[in-house]
Amino acid sequence: MQNLKIIIIGRSRDTVNYEKALQRMGAACLTTMNLGCLSGFDGLLLPGGGDIAPALFGQRNRGSRNIDVELDITQLQALDFFMKCRRPVLGICKGMQIINVCLGGTIIQDIKESGHHAWDNGDRIHPTHLAPDCFLSEIYGKDTILTNSAHHQAIGSLGRELQLIQAADDGIPEGISHVSLPILGVQWHPERQLSPDSSRELADGSLVFSYFLSLCG
Repeated sequence: MQNLKIIIIGRSRDTVNYEKALQRMGAACLTTMNLGCLSGFDGLLLPGGGDIAPALFGQRNRGSRNIDVELDITQLQALDFFMKCRRPVLGICKGMQIINVCLGGTIIQDIKESGHHAWDNGDRIHPTHLAPDCFLSEIYGKDTILTNSAHHQAIGSLGRELQLIQAADDGIPEGISHVSLPILGVQWHPERQLSPDSSRELADGSLVFSYFLSLCG
C-alpha cells in the first residue's frame, strides 16, 4: 500500500484526521481543490464536513448549515471523474451524502428528533446493523458493530444503483455501497476510531481504510 496515492477533495484545514489515517495505513495523500490532478491518483476520499447545498438535491433549505457550495460542486465533479474511471471512492459522513446526491438521492436536512446522531455534543456511540455479505460484515465478521456518530443530516431516498448496507437502530443509514463500482460510504467516522477500544467495544475504523486501500491497489 505504500505506493498508493489517495486524493482528498477538501480544504486542508478540515482534513487533518483523514490525512493522518491514510498515512498511518501506509498511503500517500493530497488534500486539494484542484481537479486538474485527479488522473494521478489511485483512489478518492470524500471527507466529512458541513452540509450540502440543498439546491443540489432539489430542495429548499430546511435546516442545512455550514454550506460551502464551491466545495460541494468540486467534490461532485471529482466523484463523477472517479466513477467514469471506475476507480475506488470512500465517502465519510458528508462524503457518503455527496455520493448519494451525485447519484440522484436526497438528504434529510435535520434529524434532530434522533438522539443517536446529533453533532452538537460530540460523538454519540450506538449499535449499527450490517447487511449480510456486504464489505462491512466481511471485514468485521459480525452483523452488528458499535460506531460513532456526529451528524444532524442523513440520507433520504437512495441514489441510483446504491444499496443500504448499514443502519442504526432508529433506521438512519450508516453505510452504503454501489452495486457494481468500487464506491463505499459510511456515515460514521472510522478516522476517529483507528484501533480497537476494549472499554467501549467500538469497531476498529482502520479496517475500513484497509479495505478501501485494497481496492485501490
